[in-house]
Amino acid sequence: MPHSRYRTIEVAVPLPLDRTFHYSVPEALQRSIQPGVRVLVPFGRRKVTGYVLGSANAPAGELKDVIEILDAEPLFTTRELAFYRWIANYYLYPLGEVIKTALPTGINIESRRRTVTGDDGSTVIEEHFAGGGSIRRERFYRAAAEAADAAGIRGSGAAILLFLLENGETSRAKISQQFSNPSAPLKRLVERGLVTVEEREVYRDPFREDDCTVTPALDLNEHQATAFATIAAAVTAGEFSPFLLHGVTGSGKTEVYLHAIAHTLQHGKRALVLTPEIALTPQLVKRFRGRFSEGIAVLHSGLSLGERYDEWRRIRRGEVAIVIGARSALFAPLDNLGIIVVDEEHEASYKQSEGVTYNARDLALVRGKLEKAAVVLGTATPLITTFHAAQHGRIHYLHLPQRVRGLSLPETRIVDTRKLRGAAFSPELVAAIGENLAKGGQTLLFLNRRGFATFLLCRDCGHVFRCPNCSVTLTHHRAKQRHFCHYCDFSLPAPSVCPECSGTDIGLFGRGTERVEDEVKELFPDARVARMDSDTTTGRGGHARILKRLEEGAIDILIGTQMIAKGHDYPGVTLVGVVSADATLNIPDFRSAERTFQLVSQVMGRAGRGDAPGTVVIQGVSADHYALLRAASHDYEGFYAEEIAFREDAGYPPFAHLAMAVISGTAEKAVEKGAQDAARLFRAGRQALNIRAEILGPAPAPLAKVRGRFRWQIMLKARNRTELKRLLLHFQREWNPPRVLRTTLDVDPVDTL
Repeated sequence: MPHSRYRTIEVAVPLPLDRTFHYSVPEALQRSIQPGVRVLVPFGRRKVTGYVLGSANAPAGELKDVIEILDAEPLFTTRELAFYRWIANYYLYPLGEVIKTALPTGINIESRRRTVTGDDGSTVIEEHFAGGGSIRRERFYRAAAEAADAAGIRGSGAAILLFLLENGETSRAKISQQFSNPSAPLKRLVERGLVTVEEREVYRDPFREDDCTVTPALDLNEHQATAFATIAAAVTAGEFSPFLLHGVTGSGKTEVYLHAIAHTLQHGKRALVLTPEIALTPQLVKRFRGRFSEGIAVLHSGLSLGERYDEWRRIRRGEVAIVIGARSALFAPLDNLGIIVVDEEHEASYKQSEGVTYNARDLALVRGKLEKAAVVLGTATPLITTFHAAQHGRIHYLHLPQRVRGLSLPETRIVDTRKLRGAAFSPELVAAIGENLAKGGQTLLFLNRRGFATFLLCRDCGHVFRCPNCSVTLTHHRAKQRHFCHYCDFSLPAPSVCPECSGTDIGLFGRGTERVEDEVKELFPDARVARMDSDTTTGRGGHARILKRLEEGAIDILIGTQMIAKGHDYPGVTLVGVVSADATLNIPDFRSAERTFQLVSQVMGRAGRGDAPGTVVIQGVSADHYALLRAASHDYEGFYAEEIAFREDAGYPPFAHLAMAVISGTAEKAVEKGAQDAARLFRAGRQALNIRAEILGPAPAPLAKVRGRFRWQIMLKARNRTELKRLLLHFQREWNPPRVLRTTLDVDPVDTL
């Protein structure tokens, strides 16, 4: 509904500028403009999209005029704007950029100028516009009433007319599938009044190729029922209530989600479900579509831009009751939100690493508080910080200590691989795979490195092949016959000549999933072997195709990276082998033990979820590390006790708050100097503001060069979040680096690489 006249407005623009702007509204637009719509505004020598935040107290005569209003209805509400402001304030990011991140990709309009020489030799400045969300329109045809008595219609026209009489209203797309070149006969039928045509807006459907079987609700066991009743009471009360649903793998967390969401819908409210990986989305959506007849929308980067835009419009128009998606689904424009579920809450992929560096897991709690909704954080391996909050009463704790149907947790063995001398598989793991194949069971083999060999070495002179753009070694991919950098996609053809000595004796060292696949096929030639990593899941539906084959029993042994470790439920998997369990223990990050425990526990949880018992074989050279020992014994509480003692002693979260400043650029010396200047400014601000904070660095980042940019970093630690925020704001105001440097402030970083 149009608001009263707006003479001046406050506008946020999606540019890296930490302020908003005021514009004058021409009289002709004053009754149409309202908060939440986009406007086209002059900005320097360009015209850009701006977001109307509200009215402004500024003299109109001194301001530039709005050029055009781009929306008839607001794209965001007052409550959603409050959420965006919170994000901009917390993560120290421009509000316009936050709004751009929250809205569908591609709807912003920006002008570009170019100089064009005319036929007469004159020079003209031409302006054109790029962007804008496209709306798909489709034509529908219907046979007219008198069509049955039509005479003189022959050939394809008669066939199309008969088809319409039998099938009723039909889209042009479907007619084109049935008949070749239908344009001319359709045109003649319409001209003779035998067929009517109507053009209307049609949503692109991301589920169009998916079958859906209706499934009944399952009975809950005692622990599930208790958890559900507690969540349902919070939804009914309509107050913000955060929960940690801590359940061992296979304990039926998803069924608790489904019951809680059904209760939410019965109370006229809506639900948002976040999942950490696109690979998990199809299976989750399938379960939800089988259970609910209400509208379900899905939002993630695997959809086309058009599909995402259509899903967003369905949600905005209130045609959807449940939204499922990856981290960007957090911004779904759901009204009357009753529950937010964050599945696998421990996953680092909830953190956005580029642009607005938000954490969707954390923001789910913020949005739940703003919306007065229940927020359920579900996992078998909670973050140390989440479990600590639950232990201290800041989050309600719900525990599912047993697998459903009384199924036992898998039997687990740890094998010390220090004496294997480079072999991929221990005799124990080889024997277990052979025995499992003989019994007809399926096997998952987990190795969190893709490719064939993880580094290449010239045996003649010792030269190691490294990426010229990044401080990492190249990985050999045998299927593509190239050596790749997994950070910037630089590649060299294989075999390569050594650039140092021109030798050709290039050795392949280390092991990735591609090499493990080859070795498994040699050991078990009759087994049906598949691989699931980012090389084999490219293209639409890549994850789903492999998982469907596993579900149908067409795969005996599936080798994969961490994407096979998370959330999948396939009863036929009775053996899990962890090829190199301690690879993540050596990463220079204080969370390395936590990540290792989580990853090993999650992949272990894929075994024995059906009627047959499961077995897990864990291989590693650090077989006595507490992260592996506690994971093998399914002892989260024991791991937490050891890890929390380390965190408290070292002053890491949850006993401190962190922020990271990363200085990057293409000139190594300039980056080093910039980082030193930044560190001096932080220390001067700490002293001037009398802030108790630890400033670590500057130092080269563990990944000191990525995509041609050198990287230095400074870590900030403070026990008081407010003091840390004051220090960051002081730095942001005072910092004026050379234009060749890029500075990124990451609040609550999830890795230190």
